[in-house]
Amino acid sequence: MSAAETRRAFKPNWAARIGWLAVAAYCVVAIWSLEITWDRFVIGLENGAEFLGSMIPPSFARWQLLLNNLLETLEIAVIASAFGVVLSLPIGLAAARNLMPAWATWPARILIAICRSFHPVIFAILFVKAVGFGPLAGILTLIFASIGFIGKLFAEAIEEISLKPVEACRAAGAPFMSVILYAVLPQVLNRFIGFATYQFDANIRNSTMVGIVGAGGIGGTLFAAFQRFDYDFLAAILISIIALVMLGEYLASIVKAVFNE
Repeated sequence: MSAAETRRAFKPNWAARIGWLAVAAYCVVAIWSLEITWDRFVIGLENGAEFLGSMIPPSFARWQLLLNNLLETLEIAVIASAFGVVLSLPIGLAAARNLMPAWATWPARILIAICRSFHPVIFAILFVKAVGFGPLAGILTLIFASIGFIGKLFAEAIEEISLKPVEACRAAGAPFMSVILYAVLPQVLNRFIGFATYQFDANIRNSTMVGIVGAGGIGGTLFAAFQRFDYDFLAAILISIIALVMLGEYLASIVKAVFNE
């Protein structure tokens, strides 16, 4: 293919170019209105270097407190993921417009939209106010987050399936649950496992974050270390969180391998 033909394959799109220029102009105006300056950025780098220096070497002297909080964080993530996956199955199925009537899809989609509307920290604040400080608030928060993510993707996966097996099962007189088990789930099971394992990994990260507002886990200890300027212990907490997230990814890979065999 000649250079001229290559150029013709990408015709000028003036609307797209104007759109990109508008986005660039908006970014410049936003940076100016937020008073983001180069001097401020350089000062931030200097402060960051000083902060990192105060974190070295990490202190694992309170390893028992660290271990207990890590275990609580893992328990919150596992429980929330289990309940979130179980609840997302019927909700995602009800939200699939190619299988379910409108009276079922609309409530399911509204519920999914509500679960996706707020950041987990916002849900954590609400649940801490409702049920008090502790792991229960974190578990409820991450269940809602799981439903919002898995339910939406599961519904979209079902809407992309081939309806020929569904129609064949219905023509044979199969009941509704048999249609789901033998015509729908086999087409989306691998994707659903992928959604679930990803959400488990996300719940491990989020469980450390919601703890900052009192919803259990190691986040509360992390926030307390910040307040006490206990930066060497803070470094130990951050290293432990990284190790926990890597453990979660390893467990997720094992689950994927088991179901993909």
